[in-house]
Amino acid sequence: MRFSSHSMSPMGRLLGYGGLIPFVALSVSSAFVPPEQKSIVIFSLLAYGGTIISFLGAIHWGLTMVENRPDVQRLIWGVVPSLLAWISLMLKVEWGLLLVATVLLVCLAVDFKVYPRYGLGHWLRMRLILSAVAVVSTALPALYYLGLLF
Repeated sequence: MRFSSHSMSPMGRLLGYGGLIPFVALSVSSAFVPPEQKSIVIFSLLAYGGTIISFLGAIHWGLTMVENRPDVQRLIWGVVPSLLAWISLMLKVEWGLLLVATVLLVCLAVDFKVYPRYGLGHWLRMRLILSAVAVVSTALPALYYLGLLF
């Protein structure tokens, strides 16, 4: 099924870019909070990142649910990000953040392949920007706390 609208709503754009606020705020604040608060800030960043990748997977369920014959591969892919988000929460937080950053990139690659099939290619520019900021926001603190940066 292809969707007919080729433009994003202003609300979709606002909510999409607004979703970057926790990524950026938590990432930046992780460098400035007192040491006793760092662990809660970077865990909050990890949990938010996991929530977002779960959302990105769920979009694929929504896409296939509108079809008369749901795509089994799309349904399976739709749960993979959630499972990886769950795994990320069980890792040392720095490694969890790197897993989230990686999954964000994989989700983006999958979306670049899938969205045009559904007539949703017009969302990809925003997805690229959102993913780039989210990946940097999760990867930089992880690399810093692993001693691989600065």
